[in-house]
Amino acid sequence: MNALTIFLGMPGPWQIVVVVALVLLLFGGKKIPELMKGLGTGIKEFKDATKEQEDSPKKED
Repeated sequence: MNALTIFLGMPGPWQIVVVVALVLLLFGGKKIPELMKGLGTGIKEFKDATKEQEDSPKKED
């Protein structure tokens, strides 16, 4: 197994456990729901902005 396979492969269960543990240690259990709410709000605003841009009529000079 080479290094490229290790870095680009699918994450295994232990890698997921390590990432979740690091997130809990860095942000704490009370802060994570606030972070997810902010992330969801940001994604919703991004989708709305891209939809508005697609819906706006294009001007031709």
